[in-house]
Amino acid sequence: MVKHHVFIVIILVLLICGLEKVSAQNSKQYKKAVQKEYKAKIKKYTSEGWAIFGTSHSLEVALLKHYEKLSEDGITEVYGTAVSSNKNIGKDKLMMSACISYAQKCGSNIKGRIVEDMGSVVSFEELEEFEHFYAAYENNVQAQIKGELVASYSIYRPTKINGKDVYEFETYYIVDETAASKARIRAFQNAIKESAVAQKYAEMISKFIEEGNSINE
Repeated sequence: MVKHHVFIVIILVLLICGLEKVSAQNSKQYKKAVQKEYKAKIKKYTSEGWAIFGTSHSLEVALLKHYEKLSEDGITEVYGTAVSSNKNIGKDKLMMSACISYAQKCGSNIKGRIVEDMGSVVSFEELEEFEHFYAAYENNVQAQIKGELVASYSIYRPTKINGKDVYEFETYYIVDETAASKARIRAFQNAIKESAVAQKYAEMISKFIEEGNSINE
């Protein structure tokens, strides 16, 4: 019996050591992949004429800090774009662009789930009626997600549009998906008020959102 227990302990120790080794290898591979991606993005930004904006940090440091944030569990990114004739670009423009982009992806994701998972129980007429719900949902996501976007870094570059000198801007935002999920649920609760068909299938749609309607899925 004692030998049997000793054997089990040895097996457990070997398993733990093996898991720790695999975890260390995966961590090393992940860091290597991130470093490669980081260098590629810096090279891309530099070759395309982008420069850091709105901070005393260098582009390299700002991007490094951004990747550090993205390494945390449940953190994703979204970015906004804008064009201006001067460098005094309003932050609201970039924020609105990011909110619209996020909302459109959320709307596209939920539409895909409804068509794919509910296609057999929803009539063609109801699927058409859902278009009103998608629009209402996206509008509400835009309003609800605004408070959950945290600016990480901004870049800009001079360019020409229709022969006119302008500046292009991009701002990258950090999104906590736990908070964003709550914002999407609030958006859904507001959106179903404007759609009878969404109210009919509210329970099913709510599950799609709660299961993780992330923009990065």
